[in-house]
Amino acid sequence: MNRFEKPERIRFSHCDPAGIVFFPQVFVLFQGLVEDWFNEALHIDYADLLGPRRVGLPTVALNTEFRAVSRQADAVRLSLGLERIGRRSFTLALELRGAGGELRVAARQTLVSTDLDTHRAMELPADVLAALQRFNAEAAHG
Repeated sequence: MNRFEKPERIRFSHCDPAGIVFFPQVFVLFQGLVEDWFNEALHIDYADLLGPRRVGLPTVALNTEFRAVSRQADAVRLSLGLERIGRRSFTLALELRGAGGELRVAARQTLVSTDLDTHRAMELPADVLAALQRFNAEAAHG
């Protein structure tokens, strides 16, 4: 599976009073990764997709396993792989790993394409579908 990866530093704002990453902040980190993936790997402007194009990508399914804690100042690596492409949705495999490579969080997320004016599911835009297919094809040829 082709993976998109980004390094990240755990910040004070990610942590709870116990000094570990507060679990909702993991989803904020993953959302940032998805946006970077669209912009940098798929070459589709994420802000343009949601703004002028009015295409939403809300999460319709999310399964997460927290295996180890992360603390302020930890260097971590976020990554995603594309597991499935449908007509209206796609599923991602997301990971947060420590500097030594240990898996700390694993998630499976399904996003659906929606019309932001009607909030109804719609087919993935042709350019998004083509970019997703290219991303998967890179894994097959890489």
